Amino acid sequence: MSTSSPEAVKKLVENMQTDLRSLSMECKKKFPPVKEAAESGIVKIKTIAARSTGILAALKENSSEVVQPFLMGCGTKEPKITQLCLAAIQRLMSHEVVSEAAAGNIINMLWQLMENGLEELKLLQTVLVLLTTNTVVHDEVLSKAIVLCFRLHFTKDTITNNTAAATVRQVVTVVFERMVAEDERFKGIVEQPPPVQGNTNRRSVSTLRPSAKDAYMLFQDLCQLVNADAPYWLVGMTEMTRTFGLELLESVLNDFPGVFLQHQEFSFLLKERVCPLVIKLFSPNIKFRQGCNSAASPAPVEKPYFPICMRLLRVVSVLIKHFYSLLVTECEIFLSLLVKFLDGEKPQWLRAVAVESVHRLCVQPHLLRSFCQSYDMKQHSTKVFRDIVNALGSFIQSLFIIPNAGNTTALSAPAGGSGSGAQGAALGGPGAGGVGSNLTTQAAFEYRGTWIPLMTVSVQGSAKATYLEMLDKVEPPSIPEGYAMSVAFSALLDLVRGITAMIEKELSVEEEAAAEFRETHPDQQWQPQPGAHLVWEEMVSACWCGLLAALSLLLDASTDETATENILKAELTVASLCGRLGLVTPRDAFITAICKASLPPHYALTVLSSNAANLSGKAYSIQGQSVQIISPSSESHQQVVAVGQPLTSQPQGTVVLTAKNIQCMRTLLNLAHCHGAVLGTSWQLVLATLQHLVWILGLKPGAGGALKPGRAVEGPSTVLTTAVMTDLPIISNILSRLFESSQYLDDVSLHHLINALCSLSLEAMEMAYGNNKEPSLFAVAKLLETGLVNMDRIEILWRPLTGHLLEVCQHPNSRMREWGAEALTALIKAGLAYKHDPPLAQNQRLQLLLLNPLKELSNVLHADIRQKQLESVLQILQSQGDSLGPGWPLVLGVIGAIRNDQGESLIRTAFQCLQLVVTDFLPTMPCTCLQIVVDVAGSFGLQNQELNISLTSIGLLWNISDYFFQRGEAIIQELEREEEALQKQAQEKGETLNRPFHPAPPFDCLWLCLYAKLGELCVDPRPAVRKSAGQTLFSTIAAHGTLLQQPTWHIVIWKVLFHLLGRVRTSSTTADKEKIESGGGNILIHHSRDTAEKQWAETWVLTLAGVARIFNTRRYLLQQLGDFFEAWEVLLNHIQSAALSKNNEVSLAALKSFQEILQIVTPVRDSAGDAFASMGVPPVLIDPLSASGPGRPLVRSDSLVERLTRYNGAELQAPPPGEESALEDSALWWSAWNTWYRTGTDSTRPPSGPTEKFSFIPSQPFLTALIQIFPALYQHIKANFSMEDLKKLGVILHGAVSVPISSDASPFILPSYTEAVLTSLQEAVLTSLDVLQKAICVGPENLQVMYPAIFEQLLLFVEFSCKPPQYGRMETKHVANAKYNQAEWVALNYVPFAERSLEVVVDLYHKTACHKAVINEKVLQNIIKTLRMPLGLKYACPSESTWKLAVSSLLKVLSIGLPVARQHASSGKFDTMWPELANAFEDFLFTKSTPPDNLSIQEFQKNEAVDVEVVQLISTEILPFANFIPKDFVGQIMTMLNRGSIHSQSPSFTEAEIDVRMREEFSKVCFETLLQFSFSNKVSTPQEGYISRMALSVLLKRSQDVLRRYVEDERLSGRCPLPRQQVTEIIFVLKAISTLMDSLKKTQPENVDGNTWAQVIALYPTLVECVTCSSSEVSSALKEALGPFKDFMQPPVSRVQNGES
Repeated sequence: MSTSSPEAVKKLVENMQTDLRSLSMECKKKFPPVKEAAESGIVKIKTIAARSTGILAALKENSSEVVQPFLMGCGTKEPKITQLCLAAIQRLMSHEVVSEAAAGNIINMLWQLMENGLEELKLLQTVLVLLTTNTVVHDEVLSKAIVLCFRLHFTKDTITNNTAAATVRQVVTVVFERMVAEDERFKGIVEQPPPVQGNTNRRSVSTLRPSAKDAYMLFQDLCQLVNADAPYWLVGMTEMTRTFGLELLESVLNDFPGVFLQHQEFSFLLKERVCPLVIKLFSPNIKFRQGCNSAASPAPVEKPYFPICMRLLRVVSVLIKHFYSLLVTECEIFLSLLVKFLDGEKPQWLRAVAVESVHRLCVQPHLLRSFCQSYDMKQHSTKVFRDIVNALGSFIQSLFIIPNAGNTTALSAPAGGSGSGAQGAALGGPGAGGVGSNLTTQAAFEYRGTWIPLMTVSVQGSAKATYLEMLDKVEPPSIPEGYAMSVAFSALLDLVRGITAMIEKELSVEEEAAAEFRETHPDQQWQPQPGAHLVWEEMVSACWCGLLAALSLLLDASTDETATENILKAELTVASLCGRLGLVTPRDAFITAICKASLPPHYALTVLSSNAANLSGKAYSIQGQSVQIISPSSESHQQVVAVGQPLTSQPQGTVVLTAKNIQCMRTLLNLAHCHGAVLGTSWQLVLATLQHLVWILGLKPGAGGALKPGRAVEGPSTVLTTAVMTDLPIISNILSRLFESSQYLDDVSLHHLINALCSLSLEAMEMAYGNNKEPSLFAVAKLLETGLVNMDRIEILWRPLTGHLLEVCQHPNSRMREWGAEALTALIKAGLAYKHDPPLAQNQRLQLLLLNPLKELSNVLHADIRQKQLESVLQILQSQGDSLGPGWPLVLGVIGAIRNDQGESLIRTAFQCLQLVVTDFLPTMPCTCLQIVVDVAGSFGLQNQELNISLTSIGLLWNISDYFFQRGEAIIQELEREEEALQKQAQEKGETLNRPFHPAPPFDCLWLCLYAKLGELCVDPRPAVRKSAGQTLFSTIAAHGTLLQQPTWHIVIWKVLFHLLGRVRTSSTTADKEKIESGGGNILIHHSRDTAEKQWAETWVLTLAGVARIFNTRRYLLQQLGDFFEAWEVLLNHIQSAALSKNNEVSLAALKSFQEILQIVTPVRDSAGDAFASMGVPPVLIDPLSASGPGRPLVRSDSLVERLTRYNGAELQAPPPGEESALEDSALWWSAWNTWYRTGTDSTRPPSGPTEKFSFIPSQPFLTALIQIFPALYQHIKANFSMEDLKKLGVILHGAVSVPISSDASPFILPSYTEAVLTSLQEAVLTSLDVLQKAICVGPENLQVMYPAIFEQLLLFVEFSCKPPQYGRMETKHVANAKYNQAEWVALNYVPFAERSLEVVVDLYHKTACHKAVINEKVLQNIIKTLRMPLGLKYACPSESTWKLAVSSLLKVLSIGLPVARQHASSGKFDTMWPELANAFEDFLFTKSTPPDNLSIQEFQKNEAVDVEVVQLISTEILPFANFIPKDFVGQIMTMLNRGSIHSQSPSFTEAEIDVRMREEFSKVCFETLLQFSFSNKVSTPQEGYISRMALSVLLKRSQDVLRRYVEDERLSGRCPLPRQQVTEIIFVLKAISTLMDSLKKTQPENVDGNTWAQVIALYPTLVECVTCSSSEVSSALKEALGPFKDFMQPPVSRVQNGES
């Protein structure tokens, strides 16, 4: 409810009346005048109240009268009345109804009361109400009111005192507030201020308005009073204290700075009155030195007085804060004083309040900047700002150095005040130092035994003072220990925060402006304001030394994590600011400080010490302020969190890391992470320190260069607490992020970082030389990380980065170089995988740049590095193989840079790469690289570390050749384009194009390179490689040779194939014959490969076969080359030398190759067709190669006939050749025949002289093959094949068959003795002869003269059945009785061969018996002559079959030959044959050999049947034609028959066999024949008849004698049996008699001589006499003999011849 509302007014009027009534009541008795006045007042009020409006105005007008009664009431001095009056007066005042006059009266009344000491509090209240409710009190009245309050302040009553003090303060404020309000009112009006005169009169205030004047007078008097001078305006002051005056001054200055700044008069007061006053009052403090003996000083020194000193400092703070701009000079003095108060010699309390004051300045950065501009940057001026900072620093140092000086009542220290006692207390008891019941150790600083607790003194950024607020204390308070330190610490931190924040803000604004300017004016340079920069730089330069000294010391002494954090933050901010401003020295100094704090104390780190040497040891002497940079002490009581090894080259003990070290490390990381861009060269410091810390903590680099907590590699020396263990991942994470953030650095900063890392790494390398200790890999790992995150601009750092890493890769320490390689390869892989802009495919230069270090790695000799290099090549191929493009030669170069000394695993890895290239990437690489691929693959084939790789690489060459074949078209086009370009370049330079195999087209050259590589591999020392390479070479040429141009073939034949053959031949002939022990212990070498010679033999075989096959398949292509004949001769020469080599395998294979090249049949032009082909004889008759490998039995192939029919000749692929080609052909074939002949002759010639043990004897398969070649060869040369040639052939055939077999091969080649089987060789020999005879058969007449020669050859072979051939003078055992191991050489079983030859003879004779040549050359005689031997030997033949065959053959031949012989009897060409024949019969039928004992009866009978057959032949073919046959011959035959008809028995028969063994059948036939011949009516001459008759009578006479003798002997012997012989004889005689009887019966009676009959009948009685014999055998024979006599028993012829009577 406002005071002017009607209700309020009504209430006021009512109250006034009430008050007046009360007053009149009280004064009724004692003070009537008062009563009257009161009553008149009531009337007055009523009158005014009666008005309808303006009651208040009326009241105010009449206020003097209205107030009068109350004033009188006060005058009564009666307490009760006085109180009532004062209340009423206050009520009036509060309604603002007091006029100026009334107010004056009131004041005067109050003054009286005051002087009487009445109602003091009420007075003060009244004054206050009067002055605050309105502005009617001015000038003297006002001053009187103020003085009144002052007077009351100095009464004896404390309540009054205090109330008065408060009132004074309020009144002073009111006065100034009025002035401010007045200024507000006149703000718009501009006044012309009168010219100021010399200002001599202090009171010249005429220019001021009323309120301002009051204020001015008041302030001036306050100064007077404080200065102990009389006031001008406040008349009536009796006493005054300085403290109160200073408080009032301070409050005015603090609350109304505008007044002083806007009004000159007031400014003048400040300068003229306040500042001198302050300086004067400060003097005791300045002069006072604590601890100085006052007697020593010339005049007694006034002691500093705490209340005044403290208030003065408050005033100074205000002056500096608000009026610095007015009082520059004065402030300089004040600040210098302030700095001096911090001296150690000043009292503790003084230093404390001084520090509080300094703190107040430190939270005002703009003010500090002004100091810097006004003083530090002016010449000849005190460097105030620097001094303040340094003073703070010195102050902090002094606290550590002079503990508790002047503080006699240190709170927490025991008597004596030594810091160490306190330290004990603080660390010992929980909550010591009065922090409260928290169990945490109190935060404190501790340095060299001095322990200073740290308190919370104010909120960050505000300076809340403690002692500057102690206005009630008169005595200096006791300062708690650590208070000053805490304030100084806060001041320091606030100073740093404020300055850095301010400058950074301004910097950012400037940078934004610069950016804006660049956008709008891209062509112009931005020019910043130089002034601002100068100020910033000056500020930093001025303060950094002091700050660094203080902060380093505090950091070292701090035991509290938060405090440490704050200190580090401060150091970090300053460092980054210096960096931004480009102040290198201070930046490095602060960074060095953080680095040192991160490392263990006294840690030797050269980078830091060299840097610190510029700083430490310097005492900055600034106006006597000595700022010593103290080196950190080591005895700080810190929690140890890690123990590790220092990173030094010499092994040392361990070092410890404390929690604080780790905290500092994190700050360092933070600095590098957030402010990397401004670090520049100090990266070196930061990284060196981090490296050492990482080392001590045992972090080891992992993938991508990130550091991970390693296993304790260093053994027990690294000990980490759990606290730090949990921190490690965070630290390693920050470390990684730090380098990740390098991507935000500009190029220059990035180079700084890289350089720092490189030099760090160089140090680590130095340190790792000569010992195999774990090296520090920090730098290398971080180079990797930095490179990986800066891929987008990798070009600018690639060279320094990779150049350095390549050096690392060559370091002798394995861990070091392993990481170098890891880093380098990871970078290369990342670089290739990164999506560059433009992509690598379009930026070849960058691609080659990235790949180049990979190539450089090939020069490193360490295997582990090469391993890494190759592994990364493999990964690059797998990920980027498709896009390597021009990088291929580099990559292939790396893969191919293998050497034999590199060890297996390296080569294996390199080879994996190559395999990948060949399988996946041939199509993606430029064709010009294909040759490199071939070379690289070849080099893997030639390396000798790993056989499997050599073999596989040959497989790769085959794959490559396939690729060439499939992509031929594309490759040809690309290569030809390249070729043109190269030709052009070469012409421009005037050089010739230089590439291998030059004249050939480029694609052919590619093939030739491939062939040449394979050719090299074909003569590798390792047999497996040779074999594989050979097979591949020939397969490739066979498969893809068609792609080559014709002229290229010339190179292939002469430069590749013959060259290779020559080398192989040389190597084979010189190879070592020593036995190779089994390789590798567990690999068994087959005996056929156990010498180098044998292994080379295999190669020779393969190569020769391969070349021959090419000649065969590409014959028509090669024949067009012009020098084919020379090539053919060379090839044949190779075949011959191989065939004659002393190695069975090679020689045999040579023949197979020979056969192969002969397989080509030249097509015949004439329509008759090829006689050879029409016969179906194959060009080659040989078992497939496979059948005759070592250790396999030579299985006899199917029958000859089948094989002959199976062949259809070789495939023909020829154009019809012209006449000359046929000629050329025959030249080729004759050349081949000569080779065959030379080979055959040399190989079958038996050794001359006594054989050595080791002389070489060709093997059966070889000879077989040799002979088998002939039929095919013969087909081509038969036209001119002469008798001479046939003889040569015969020698070879005979020689071949005669060769014995070595005993170890015999079980495979020889059939078991009982089998009648031919060996392949023998078959081949017969086949050759067969082919010949067939050719003769269909050939022209003149060929037939060759028949006898063939017979001769065959008959020679037939003789082998009884007389095996000799081979030189070699001893051979016959197979039947040779124990294999006793004889070295075993003769073959020639029987089957001889028998087959015999069959052939018979066959051939069958065909050719009538040929002239056969008759003329006495072939039949020769046959019989040859057969005589087996026939004569009969049972003595080596094989029983032989004589049987001989007989049957003889029979066949005779059946054909005898008619021919009879036909030509007259010519006498057969004369010599008959005696031979007779002898042959004789030898056979009456053989000298006895049948074997074990011959069975059936066998015997069979043999007898054969004999019978011969006799029958005689009876049918010879005897009937006796007139054509020489007589002697017939005579011999008769004698023979005679001899056969009575055969004497063999003495050895058993009785049971007797009848069988007697050859009775044979005797019978002989007898019959003889008889038949004797009785034949065709007796040509009487002489013959006589012979036979003679023979018969002899026979009969002999029978008679035998019978008689037998009967005689039987009788004599009685019971004794007769000898077996005699019994046999008698039996035979009896059988002969029965045979004779049979013959006589069959013969015509007229042919029988009468004499004979007589002799026959004469036998009868003798026979009868034998009947009595006891032998049953004789009896049965007798029975048979007597039987036929019945035919003679006829009735006697009757006399009546013509029937019965």
